[in-house]
Amino acid sequence: MSTGDLGHEEPLSARIRQDVPHSARMYDYFLGGKDHYAVDREAAERVLEVFPDMRSAVQANRAFMRRSTRVMAGRGLRQWLDIGTGIPTSPNLHEVAQGVAPDARVVYVDNDPVVLAHSRALMTSTPEGRTAYIHGDVRDPDTILAAPELARTLDLDQPVVLSMVALLHFVPDIAEAHAIVDRLFKPLPRGSALVLSHATAELDPAGAPKVQEIYNRAGTTLQLRTRQEFATFFEGLTLLEPGIVTAHRWCPDDIDPLPEGLTDAQVSFYAAVGVKP
Repeated sequence: MSTGDLGHEEPLSARIRQDVPHSARMYDYFLGGKDHYAVDREAAERVLEVFPDMRSAVQANRAFMRRSTRVMAGRGLRQWLDIGTGIPTSPNLHEVAQGVAPDARVVYVDNDPVVLAHSRALMTSTPEGRTAYIHGDVRDPDTILAAPELARTLDLDQPVVLSMVALLHFVPDIAEAHAIVDRLFKPLPRGSALVLSHATAELDPAGAPKVQEIYNRAGTTLQLRTRQEFATFFEGLTLLEPGIVTAHRWCPDDIDPLPEGLTDAQVSFYAAVGVKP
C-alpha cells in the first residue's frame, strides 16, 4: 500500500491487471463508463444475468452519494474523506460539495491503479476549495491518516465527513470492518459524519447471493450483510432521518428524485448517515 505513485519502479500501466476482473471497473461498467476491460465486462454481464437490476442499483447508490453530500454541505460541513472512490464519474463528490460550498475540501482514497491513472479528474477543485488523492488501501487506515496529502488538505480538528460508499462489503470480516471504521472515525471531532452504503441479500434472497458468488469466484470477496449488521457501524452516532433505508429512499430531492417504480429488492443496498454527537 502506498500514498502515491512515487517509489514504484514499475510503470503504472504494468500494475493495471487486465486478466482478472476488478470491482471498480465492473462498477464503472454498470454506470455506463468506459474504463474497463473485456474481463470486467464478462464478469459484469454474468452479474446482470442473475441480478438484472444491477445497473439501477449502482445508479441509486451513486445518487445516494450525491444527495448525502448535498445534505452535509447544507448542514455546514466543508471537509470530506472519501475512501473507495472508484473511477471518476462526473459529478464527482467534490463537484457536488463545491457546488453547494465552493470552499469544500475533499480527499479521495482508492487502491486501484486505474483510479490512480484518472486521479487528475478528482483534483479539479474550485479556487476556494481543495482536493487531493491518496493511492491507499482501506485495510491500512493508519497509512491513510498519516498521508501528507491528508494533512495538507483537511483540518482534523474540524468536522469531517467520512464517506465509504459501497465499500465495506469488500471487507469480509465484520470485526475488521468495524476496526477500520473505528480507526478512521474515532479521531474525528464532534459533528463529524459517517456516510455508508452496503450491499445486502435480505431484500432479494434469490438473486443477491448469486451476485456474491460471481464476485467471489472472480477473486473479489463480497460479503453481503443484514440491516442489523449494517446498523452496528452507527452505534453511538445520531442517525439522520430517514435512518437506515435502501439507497434510493435516502432523502430524495429535486436533483436526484425517488426513481419511479424502483423497488427495495432491485436496489439491495442499505444506506445511512450518522453524526458524532
